[in-house]
Amino acid sequence: MPDSIIDTLKKEIEGFDREIRSEKIGKVLEVGDGIARVSGLSGAASQEMLDFETSNGVIKGIAFNLEEDNIGAIILGDYLKVKEGDVVRPTGRVLSLRVGDELIGRVVNALGEPQDGKGPIFKSGAAEVFYPVDRIAPGVTARESVNTPLHTGIKAIDSMIPIGRGQRELIIGDRQIGKSSIVIDAIINQGKETRYSRPICIYVAIGQKESKVAKIVDTLTKAGAMEYTVVVSAPSSSPSSLWFLAPYAGCTIGEYFMHQGKDALVIYDDLSKQAWAYREMALLSRRPPGREAYPGDIFYVHSRLLERAARLNKENGGGSLTAIPIIETQLGDVSAYIPTNVISITDGQIYLEPELFNQGMRPAVNVGLSVSRVGSAAQTKAMKKVAGKLRLELAQFRELAAFAQFASDLDEGTKKRIQRGKILSQVLKQGELQPMPFERQVAAIFAATNGYFDDIDSEKALEISYQMLGYMDKMHQGVFAEILKSGEISKETEEKLKRAISEFKDSNHE
Repeated sequence: MPDSIIDTLKKEIEGFDREIRSEKIGKVLEVGDGIARVSGLSGAASQEMLDFETSNGVIKGIAFNLEEDNIGAIILGDYLKVKEGDVVRPTGRVLSLRVGDELIGRVVNALGEPQDGKGPIFKSGAAEVFYPVDRIAPGVTARESVNTPLHTGIKAIDSMIPIGRGQRELIIGDRQIGKSSIVIDAIINQGKETRYSRPICIYVAIGQKESKVAKIVDTLTKAGAMEYTVVVSAPSSSPSSLWFLAPYAGCTIGEYFMHQGKDALVIYDDLSKQAWAYREMALLSRRPPGREAYPGDIFYVHSRLLERAARLNKENGGGSLTAIPIIETQLGDVSAYIPTNVISITDGQIYLEPELFNQGMRPAVNVGLSVSRVGSAAQTKAMKKVAGKLRLELAQFRELAAFAQFASDLDEGTKKRIQRGKILSQVLKQGELQPMPFERQVAAIFAATNGYFDDIDSEKALEISYQMLGYMDKMHQGVFAEILKSGEISKETEEKLKRAISEFKDSNHE
């Protein structure tokens, strides 16, 4: 018996293969408020993904601060499950997102995980395409100038503050003033776009109530817009790290479609909350605070995100990524740190004014303070023709209206201009979820700027403009088709337009 044991031991010893395996692991020194200090990972790279091995399973994290003797890591998940002494393993790859056409119609979080209860996004066995969440923006030589409009369906914007594909146009204003309504209308309008290709829309909800996100998804579903939309949600209940990452995730998804040669529209609602999240993370990581307690690189955070919006030239696929960031101001203060930063990065801004909102203007766009620096280059000729007059007329109206408050006796010319201004202001009003195709916008603005509504009560101008469009739908549908097909108003089309409006007025008077 002892001989057989000795023989067995000899065999075991002979079969023993001494293999030395080295492994880089770190340990959690301290953890709190979503930030962990980790020792032993001196070789970790900035933005590298980390695996926290906890008693409740593996939790993902990112290397955020690289310091002399430890690193500060952001925990992407429930940081309460991470304990002091837990093992941390580096993954050797930066934070990446799996992308593909399967994302369309889905609601995902900042890590690309489904949030809509519809099961896995990608089928097993499908090709895996990963894009890093933080990418370098396309260079100057890869870009093309903005030359194609992105119609929002909102008269005041498409006519006077146009957005082009590949542009970055900021929407700025106080809370509860209609900023989100504008972008939801713009997404819905893409489904009605017939002149140009329909862009894929990515709506990024940062720090919003889950009930609001659910309502937006429901609205988009009822309008049929989820067929070409991806919703990235980092709700108010999620950690600040996900608030910070959500815009980058949305941008990454948009870039995938841009590199497929398609047009994409990404909406960041809103970047003020992302800035708050970044400030929180930086302060907890003991980074030195700067103005308004934001870290010194907050400008870089937003610029490296928004610079990724571009229109690529044909050699690079010809796709585009249009960015519409939203910034929330406090009591209309556009000179605060974050608003001025983002204004300087973007190609123009749409300023929503509380005073106009309270007067019943919807959308409450202040045309004087709003500007589009490149969109006019992409505007259709038809819209450019009717909108040039519109901006001038409204500018004159604003000056005269302020003056008229103090003048009791006005000459006839001034009265006419004030009347025209009131009519134009009314015609530009628009209800929620009522985007209007650009050819119909052109007809309504043409009638208003050419004096066809001057003899009516200004309060009824909006209603009459809709009646006129309804009449043209029945009796002069060909005019809309001509404007849509050519994108301009020829002399013949102009004559037909004038005839149609005159006929409508005559039938109305009868």
